[in-house]
Amino acid sequence: MANPMRDEIDKIVAAIEPLDDLEREHRDSTLLWIRSGAPIFRTQKPDMPPKHLVSYFALIDEQRGRILLVDHKLAGLWLPSGGHVEPEENPRATVVRELAEELNLAAEFIQSNPLFITVTRTLGHGDHTDVSLWYLLRGDSSRAIEFDHGEFHGVRWFGFDEIPFERSDPHMRRFIAKMRARSA
Repeated sequence: MANPMRDEIDKIVAAIEPLDDLEREHRDSTLLWIRSGAPIFRTQKPDMPPKHLVSYFALIDEQRGRILLVDHKLAGLWLPSGGHVEPEENPRATVVRELAEELNLAAEFIQSNPLFITVTRTLGHGDHTDVSLWYLLRGDSSRAIEFDHGEFHGVRWFGFDEIPFERSDPHMRRFIAKMRARSA
């Protein structure tokens, strides 16, 4: 039976041009997973099904060379904002919804499709795998950011060379490299 949203997500993922062999592996394994008919949306917190879609969004101040990261309480890491894709939700709509909820901002996409894809096993609050689509949004590091104090200890703009990589997403260095290559 056809599923229009699954088909749309398949197209979104297939359009991602990999940075390297690892991203190619993540993209290709994600396409196989989507096409298998397995559940792709989280239906129960924290980890059901044990593999599900996430939309990350990186607020980028291109003029000043800065990225906004959130000090995520549950993860204990500096991360881009984001959230789980709801059942039958377009991952881009997830970005719009989560940006409003977490940072009280409206989305201004730098590009309509995600720049990057990762598949990461997450431990701590449920053992599961996040399939993350990384979107780029315009940000302004000169403006104060309101944020969800229940979810984050704080937010901070980092220069691309100042990111605390040892306390961030394991794919953050590669994301920054791909973002910089896109801008070059």
